[in-house]
Amino acid sequence: MATRSIEIGPAGIQAARNIERLRLLRGLSQRGLAERCTALGRPMTNIALSRTERARRRCDVDDLVAIASALGVSPISLLTTWAAPRG
Repeated sequence: MATRSIEIGPAGIQAARNIERLRLLRGLSQRGLAERCTALGRPMTNIALSRTERARRRCDVDDLVAIASALGVSPISLLTTWAAPRG
């Protein structure tokens, strides 16, 4: 039986962009962020995080909460449009 590709919607794509953007702003590698999530009780590999950031893997609500906590932001901040600081 063939499996259907999981479509990532606009909120998922926005979350993927925000996760990567905030991870890079904090100077974290994908492995480092995945380790923080694991330490918070949500086991995650750097491969899973990479796929999430590339919108190749859905980010479920438990992942979203753990990633937000590991990045030091609220989960809603990962779902909303993020504006770069003016410089």
